[in-house]
Amino acid sequence: MMKHALIIIAPENFRDEELFVPQKILEEAGITTTIASREAGTCRGKLGGTAKAVIGLNQINVEDFDAVIFVGGPGSSIYFDDPAAHLITQKAVAANKVLAAICAAPSILAQAGVLKNRKATVFPDSSYEEILTKNEAILTRENLESDGKIITANDAPMAEEFGEKIVGLLGK
Repeated sequence: MMKHALIIIAPENFRDEELFVPQKILEEAGITTTIASREAGTCRGKLGGTAKAVIGLNQINVEDFDAVIFVGGPGSSIYFDDPAAHLITQKAVAANKVLAAICAAPSILAQAGVLKNRKATVFPDSSYEEILTKNEAILTRENLESDGKIITANDAPMAEEFGEKIVGLLGK
């Protein structure tokens, strides 16, 4: 059975390697990837890379995917309070999908309420850490953390391990 991962990036200032490195690892493992953003179109990374989002958040059917991945970077903050992003995370957890976020993006999961009483990590910045703790996540400050099918990583240097962990949870 073919596995399919949804990768959600910000329209501007997503962290390039947090998209491109895990995406390459997933595809090399035979997992199809689809990039989404607030709206379909060309998105620009913080380091100058571009990626084409083929679907907007409001068109996503979580049931079509085995994993939902949020890429970090400064642009990811547009999803911290985004109802569509929150609904996607909640549906992914309810359907027992793999849910992953890296860098600042675990803040999205925390704000959506899906990290309550779960171990998680985030980019080591007090404002992001506060978002996790105020939403009752168990902040571990590890480089990579997994709790059930939820994976969080703290920074771009973890992009490769993050991608490999997602592949592992997808059973590839």
